[in-house]
Amino acid sequence: MTDILRDLDALRAGFREKLAQESDEASLRALKAELLGKKGELTALLRGMASVPAEQRKAVGEAVNAAREAIELLFTERLAALQAAERARELSGSPLDLTMPARPVPRGHRHPVMQVKDEILDIFKQLGFQISWGPEVEFEANNFEKLAFPPDHPATDMQDTFWVDVAGGPSNLRTLLRTHTSPVQVREMTSHSPPLAIVSGGAVYRRDDDVTHSPMFHQVEGFYVARNVSFAELKGVLTAFVHRLYGDDVPVRFRPSYFPFVEPGAEVDVGCVFCSDADGTREACRVCKGTGFLEVLGCGMIHPEVFRHCRIDPEIYTGFAFGLGVERVAMLRYGIPDIRLLFENDPRFLEQF
Repeated sequence: MTDILRDLDALRAGFREKLAQESDEASLRALKAELLGKKGELTALLRGMASVPAEQRKAVGEAVNAAREAIELLFTERLAALQAAERARELSGSPLDLTMPARPVPRGHRHPVMQVKDEILDIFKQLGFQISWGPEVEFEANNFEKLAFPPDHPATDMQDTFWVDVAGGPSNLRTLLRTHTSPVQVREMTSHSPPLAIVSGGAVYRRDDDVTHSPMFHQVEGFYVARNVSFAELKGVLTAFVHRLYGDDVPVRFRPSYFPFVEPGAEVDVGCVFCSDADGTREACRVCKGTGFLEVLGCGMIHPEVFRHCRIDPEIYTGFAFGLGVERVAMLRYGIPDIRLLFENDPRFLEQF
């Protein structure tokens, strides 16, 4: 019995010394296994219980259990001390672990609206147009008056928009978020002489919101000014554009329409991609309202008043202009039934393009 008790005391003392030397949790747990595991030193010591007299075995067993509990307590205390020290190092050290591999950044792509806008501009560039740009915050005169919108004309109600106060701007000139990209036409015709073939694209703003309209959308506007420009050239250019964008088999039609800055004016429709009937119509189609066609752009011959506002002689020069909503083109191109999907930024939707 005396030998076993002496060996227990030695084990406990040796374990205490070894614990103090271990500096990480893994080594600490390995040391505990060496002592208390199935093949540990304490287990080997207990094999000598067979030689202990029966009347002494109870006392020896109690001593062994006490030694095991003491060793467990020493292990728990040392483990807590190591974990506390590690936590203190983390809190006082650098907030970033520079040894960790970086999180992978998935590669994105351009928004479908931007893809379509760039494609439209590229088509017109191939047709001989030059790309130009203009500000989104525009003077009222450029947005309405110089485009032959008389003050308080009912046509401006369709483009009721967002007015802007510009700090330090001229007090006698009102500014607004442009309702179309046509002010680029005014700026180009005011600062350059014909012949001009210009196309521009960007964001525009109107108070409108339904499945085919948004209060903020993107538009491409273009115009061609030279001597003896006719409506036939307008039809030729826009038909070529539609066929390059949608394919040669897509039906195209021109309908008379009114726009203050053109005379005569027209709207261009293309066959509805959402209708499946053979004749191109379906009563249930809410996008084209059962007509089989969707309007994609407005156009016409530039009004003489616009030329006069821009100091171009309408007796010498003629020209045509057109404007189209990029989102509407994208809806037709990709079969998107609701324009609001393009602005909700749902990755599940955008990943399809």
